[in-house]
Amino acid sequence: MTGERRIGVLGMGTHLPPTVRTNAEVALGAGVTAEWIIERTGVLKRHVAADDEAASDLAAHAVRAAADAAGVDVSDIGLLVCGTSTPDELGPSTACRIQTAVGARAAVALDVSAACSGWLFAAKVAHDWLRGSPEIRYAAVVGVEAYSKFLDPTDRGTAVLFADGAAAAILGPVPGGQGFTHFGLGSDGALADRVLIPAGGSRSPASASTLDDRAHCIRMDGRTIGRFITDTFPRLITDALDRSGLSIEDIDCFVAHQPNPVLLRRMGAELGIPADRLVVVGDEVGNIGAASAPYALARAVSAHPLRPGDRVLVAVFGAGMTWGSALLTWSGAPAVTSVATDRPSESEGAPQ
Repeated sequence: MTGERRIGVLGMGTHLPPTVRTNAEVALGAGVTAEWIIERTGVLKRHVAADDEAASDLAAHAVRAAADAAGVDVSDIGLLVCGTSTPDELGPSTACRIQTAVGARAAVALDVSAACSGWLFAAKVAHDWLRGSPEIRYAAVVGVEAYSKFLDPTDRGTAVLFADGAAAAILGPVPGGQGFTHFGLGSDGALADRVLIPAGGSRSPASASTLDDRAHCIRMDGRTIGRFITDTFPRLITDALDRSGLSIEDIDCFVAHQPNPVLLRRMGAELGIPADRLVVVGDEVGNIGAASAPYALARAVSAHPLRPGDRVLVAVFGAGMTWGSALLTWSGAPAVTSVATDRPSESEGAPQ
C-alpha cells in the first residue's frame, strides 16, 4: 500500500462474560453427548452473556481494555467501528451504544455487518479512514457477538458451536515497516441464505408465527458452510501470500476465524502451517463470530508471544457469504483482558 502514514494495532482488549456453559449442559438440550461435541467440534466450553447483558455491554469492556493497553484515553478516539451480527437493536447502531458506554464522545460511531468477517471488514474501514483523515489519530475497532440470545438449544448444528464474547483493537499510526498491508476482502450474496437469522428484519417482521417457528434463531446449512470453509480458507492463505510475495515459512503467526477447532487444525495441517504458528482458541470460547479473529490475535500477543516485526496473516470468513485476509507486521502492541472469573452455569449449581 502506498502513502506515508502507516496504520497498525496500538493495543488490544478482550472480554468474555463470566457464565460458562459446559458441553454437558449443551449436549442435554441438543440431544447429543459431550463426547460427540468434542469429537466433532473440539469446543470444550463457551461463555454466555447474562439475561440483562447485550452485545454493547460486552464490547464496551473490550474497548476500555484495548484503550488501556494502548495507553489511549477514550476521549481521544475519533472513530469507533463495531463488527457484529447480533446488535442490541436493529437501530440505532450498536457502535453508538458502545460510544456512550465508554465515553468516547468525540468518535464517529458506526456498525459493519459482515458476520464472522465483521472485525476485519471494520478494521479495513478504520484503516482507510485513518489514512485519509489525519485529523483523526485513533480508532477503536471491536468485534462482538451475543449469539446465546439467538440460539435454539435443540439445534445441535448451532447450539454446540456459537457463544458470546468481544475483542477490540485501538488502531493508529505506527512506524514505517509496521502495520496493516495487503487487505483482500470479498463476498458472495448468492449464499446468503445458508446461515442467517430469518426473522426480525423488514423481510420477515416479528410476529406470532415467526416466534412459533423459532425464526429468530440462527439457522445454518452445516454441510454447505463446511464446504465453503474448506474451499475458502486455503484460498485466502495462498492468495494473501501470493499478493505479498511471501511463503508460509515467512509468516510468524496465522490468525483465523474460529468456526470449529477440529476443522481449523485439520485445514492448517493440510496447508503445511506449523501447529505452533496457527492460533486456535475456539476450544476455549467456541465460535464468537466477529470477535473470533481479534480474540485469537489478542491471545497470540500473550501466548505466542508476538514480537515487534513479526508477520501476522489474518484470515476470516462468515455469513453473507463473506471473507477476507490481511497481512499485519506487528508493532509490539500489548493486550489487556477483561475476562471475569468463571462461574458455573445455573444447571451446575450457580446461585439462584
